[in-house]
Amino acid sequence: MSHVTRPQDPTFSSHQFIQLALDNQVLKFGEFVLKSGRISPYFFNAGLLATGEMLSLLARGYADALAEQISANNGDNEQELVIFGAAYKGIPFVAATAQALWLHHGINAKWGYNRKEAKTHGEGGNLVGADVTGKAVWVLDDVITAGTAMREVVEILEQAGASVAGIIVALDRKEKGQAEHSAIQELAATLEVPVRALVDIDDLISYLADVHGAQNGQHKGATQLAKMQHYREQYGV
Repeated sequence: MSHVTRPQDPTFSSHQFIQLALDNQVLKFGEFVLKSGRISPYFFNAGLLATGEMLSLLARGYADALAEQISANNGDNEQELVIFGAAYKGIPFVAATAQALWLHHGINAKWGYNRKEAKTHGEGGNLVGADVTGKAVWVLDDVITAGTAMREVVEILEQAGASVAGIIVALDRKEKGQAEHSAIQELAATLEVPVRALVDIDDLISYLADVHGAQNGQHKGATQLAKMQHYREQYGV
């Protein structure tokens, strides 16, 4: 069993999240072939967000972003907040975020998620948790690549009588799709809702510049930074 000193009140920062993601192999720099055929200089695998420390920090990031959004809207922490996790990775994210909202912001959010396949016995259906009927729901996910999975979640929510209030993802690649816009930009425009990210590729580039700059530009780090900057210039929005 691993024992570490636990911070009393962890707050989210992009730099801390990136470092923790690197330490746990969630984020890797190198060469990775994407489904699009592009050679990416980095890869983010949210399936490896598999420690209490990482999940707590991620959930705090989601919770802080949601609380900030509420404050920007009307400053009322008593308004009903419903959050939704896109199966499967979004399920632990939404559960942990509901806890973080209550513990750190005093917001008692309702939460739910979808099943990949509808249940045909018991309570049935493909939704679990909070009743979303007639509610404006915030959806949490890890990364939006093409936006296909998120559109399916939106369709499920709309069929259940809900609307989407906004979407928050862990990472925004800020990358062009088939057209000149990113999947996140296209979703935001189509749904006419805010789509936010906790960390984006610019944060990754800034992290590399800061860390490897402090190490006097070691060759490996300088190469990684150059590859990230080139990829951003080639495919970024």
